[in-house]
Amino acid sequence: MNEFDRLAPYIQDFIYASKWTELRDIQVSACKVIFDSDDNLLLSSGTASGKTEAAFLPVLTELYNNPSKSVGVLYISPLKALINDQFKRLDYLLLESDLPVTKWHGDASVSEKNRLVKNPKGILQITPESLESLLIRKRGAVIKLFGDLRFVIIDEVHHFMRDSRGVQVLCLLERMQKLTAHVPRRIGLSATLGDIDIAKDWLNSGTNRSCAAPISDEGKRKIKLFMERFQKSVTKEDSSIVDNGAAEHFEYLYRMTLDQKTIIFTGSREETEFVLANLRQLAVKYKTPDVYRVHHGNISAVLREQAEDEMKESEEKIVTGATVTLELGIDIGSLDQVVQIGSPATVSSFAQRLGRCGRRGQVPQLLFTFVDDVHATASDTLGPINWGFIRAIAIIELYTKQKWIEPLSPSRYPYALLYHQTMSHLLSVAEATPQKLAQDVLGLKSFAHIPPDDYRLLLNHLIEIEHIQETESGGLIIGRKGEGVVNDFHFLAVFEVSEYYLVKDENSAIGTVDKLYPPQTRFSLAGRTWETIEINEKAKVIFVKSVPGISTVDWDIDFKAELHTVLVQKMRSILDSAEAYPYLSESCRERLGEIRFLSKNSGILNNVITKLSENKFAIFPWMGTRQLYTLHFLFLKHGLRSKILWRTSVYLEVEFKTGTDPITLLNAAFRQVLSTTDPEALPLPDGIQIDNKYNEYIPPSLLKKQFIYDFLDLEGMKDIIRQYFV
Repeated sequence: MNEFDRLAPYIQDFIYASKWTELRDIQVSACKVIFDSDDNLLLSSGTASGKTEAAFLPVLTELYNNPSKSVGVLYISPLKALINDQFKRLDYLLLESDLPVTKWHGDASVSEKNRLVKNPKGILQITPESLESLLIRKRGAVIKLFGDLRFVIIDEVHHFMRDSRGVQVLCLLERMQKLTAHVPRRIGLSATLGDIDIAKDWLNSGTNRSCAAPISDEGKRKIKLFMERFQKSVTKEDSSIVDNGAAEHFEYLYRMTLDQKTIIFTGSREETEFVLANLRQLAVKYKTPDVYRVHHGNISAVLREQAEDEMKESEEKIVTGATVTLELGIDIGSLDQVVQIGSPATVSSFAQRLGRCGRRGQVPQLLFTFVDDVHATASDTLGPINWGFIRAIAIIELYTKQKWIEPLSPSRYPYALLYHQTMSHLLSVAEATPQKLAQDVLGLKSFAHIPPDDYRLLLNHLIEIEHIQETESGGLIIGRKGEGVVNDFHFLAVFEVSEYYLVKDENSAIGTVDKLYPPQTRFSLAGRTWETIEINEKAKVIFVKSVPGISTVDWDIDFKAELHTVLVQKMRSILDSAEAYPYLSESCRERLGEIRFLSKNSGILNNVITKLSENKFAIFPWMGTRQLYTLHFLFLKHGLRSKILWRTSVYLEVEFKTGTDPITLLNAAFRQVLSTTDPEALPLPDGIQIDNKYNEYIPPSLLKKQFIYDFLDLEGMKDIIRQYFV
């Protein structure tokens, strides 16, 4: 019997009605795992490859053959927008299944939630924050809702794995399992995973199950790629400074997106706002329709959803500027193209953005543009090198030729999450002994690497700062100052929620900004220019009116992207080769030739050390961000004045005293580096840490330990250094 014949009759009817000629490879493989094993399942394949159907066809069949006595499927998504969007294409199938689909998040209907609690069945869609709230406030309901839960489907696994929300999800699922004494199977869905084995281990955490990850043969896909460059050229006109390169760039973007349904991805909210404001100005100039929209985290939910709906439904070819918010799989229909301004931060980000186009049989079409403000005549030896340009080529080559994506490594010492889950657990049970708390919280698999002494240190610290307190019977409860934390609505979220000011035009919310713009000040938001009329500081509201012209807005930004060693070494190989890339414009090819010439003549490709000025030298070990930071701190430990020039720098700047031999000193430093065995002896600056919400409540010694073992990479750095110094 083939897999189609094993599906529930109503699912077979759905497939016939949908005019599918056959099941896709990934769907056949998923059916075999669900029907013939008790394994967890990881489905990793490109966007629009049928992953959602691959999960639900066999899962719904299992529930058809053996109905659940509670909610049968728990679907966890990182975004409310994804929850609202995800099942639209499965509406008919789910209707025929006779299984209700209930949304459970902050905007969902209270009556629907109450109805589900009274009669738990079907599919429940939820965010991690809402699941946290359930476990805290409705422990009894959790047992009733999930007592016979069969499957947990985690969408966008790569998104969860890369930050603290992933740890939260795993902790919540394990806490739920302990409450219900039941371990449902897990199914993970992702379009971009670099290391499948790491993802399988992550998905399995706390289940004692194996995980199957069938490889689907998607075949080779054609991709249309083109990269164009514009040279920054500043002139003075009528007492104003004009950037002719930027103006030429905007004219080009306007022409290339005219009557083309497009997402324009940029590296920041400011850039998105500025680009779309300029495109809208050009539309006014050339008397073409205003089809320009903006989509990022500071735009109001109403305007974001409006942009999503227009992208999907409008007969006009909408052009939307976005940051990472449109990387995830919200259904916006078929696109004509994606535009990337500048370099994506990572290969994973590029893969997600490329996946937004080429749906429904189209050939993906991606246009790269950048304005080159690095001049070939710069006085600094390495100044003329545009590293972002080289990184963009390296990212394209790694993904399109090798299908390589950065592997994600979950944190071993997530102390901020340990604090959060401790407080959450105490809030749900009211009181627990230290021993019971350690058993229930520290015993979660996500905290397996944290020793009991560290937890004891954390608990004592929390008692000192009054976040928890001891009772006369020796138990622990939420303390006086802890009450203020756990009773805040934002406690449910483990990501940082910045303090923003709401921007309103009459009664309509436009979005948020992180600064107060005084009356008569102009700023940009949602691709338009606004002028402040009035401020209500107490309510944190800025009242504005729409005005013509182009303005800017500046959010406080800390660029946290890091480069993997594979990516950095690919950048080196591009500089060291003569390969011509067919997607580069003539201007890009000329620029690449200039940079290659400079790189080879400067010696950075073959020599670890290159002289920049009298006392300053560049050290090029061609290693990733984590390894480079480790080397930087080791150089400081051994007396070298080392500096990392910017977050994604690929080299260190080291200063040697006049009259010394830099090569001899560098070799001596490398010998000391290779003999280093204790990373905790590094001279780290006070307060250094991996940014996390709740860090302020963690002992500094634990934050330093986390930085050392979850960010720095001593052994990885030494392996690379050995290639240069044996």
